[in-house]
Amino acid sequence: MIDRLAKTIQGLLPQQLSDDIRRNVDAAVRASFEKMGLVTREELEVQEVLLVRTREQLQELEKQIKVLEQALRERNEADAK
Repeated sequence: MIDRLAKTIQGLLPQQLSDDIRRNVDAAVRASFEKMGLVTREELEVQEVLLVRTREQLQELEKQIKVLEQALRERNEADAK
């Protein structure tokens, strides 16, 4: 998306501008987008995969904690008798 928008902006520039000016405009556009915190679709998809994996790991850890808490309760009850 960023590439497409940068190319669109470059296409709007007059043809007689030098390559240096076009590169500077392209760099300025990209820097502005980076400051806004925009990410590419690919980066977003990678983060979504990581989030799903992290969520699954969290759920598994929560299950393990419940099992351990139950075992500790049972042990404490047995010790109290």
